[in-house]
Amino acid sequence: MSFEKLFLENIDLSLNDVQIIPLTHEHEDGLKEACKDGKLWKLRVTSTPHHTQVDEYIQTALQQKNAQTRFPFVVMHAETQEIIGTTSFHDILNDTRRLEIGYTWYAKKFQRSHVNTTSKLLLLQYAFDHLNANTVGLRTDIFNLKSQKAIERLGAKKDGVIRGHALRKDGTIRDTVMYSIVQAEWSNIKVHLNDLLQSYD
Repeated sequence: MSFEKLFLENIDLSLNDVQIIPLTHEHEDGLKEACKDGKLWKLRVTSTPHHTQVDEYIQTALQQKNAQTRFPFVVMHAETQEIIGTTSFHDILNDTRRLEIGYTWYAKKFQRSHVNTTSKLLLLQYAFDHLNANTVGLRTDIFNLKSQKAIERLGAKKDGVIRGHALRKDGTIRDTVMYSIVQAEWSNIKVHLNDLLQSYD
């Protein structure tokens, strides 16, 4: 399957009680509530917007979707339909069949749960098994040690640090830590992620 068709599909991924579907403006109120849980906008090392800026956040994400550089999702509780947070495929490169998973944030009450591992398993499975990706990248702020630990726990390998790479929300310049998983590693990582999920039972 070509990466271009990613933007034509009605994607609906689910496992256990986690559901991932395309982000729309209809999810604005739910994402505002997710932001408020833990005042996530105060974390300067994440992409989480202030709860009053969620509409702009969604608008930007959808503009990038139209440009086929990002595919944003909303992460929901499958039973209650409560919005947990959001995540995206981004930096989508058709020629080399590479994309990244990022722009990920969840309401505080769902952090340190199975949600992130489940979401990453669903997205990686879609990328490697359905889109036939060669490489899936992940990135984070050099000061976001919690995120680095979570990415490494998935089994991704650290590629290095890009210095002076991007602006944070507060205007400071961040160094970015880059990670990746390649197709040849996916079968082992899939088993690993399923094992991790067993530990939450």
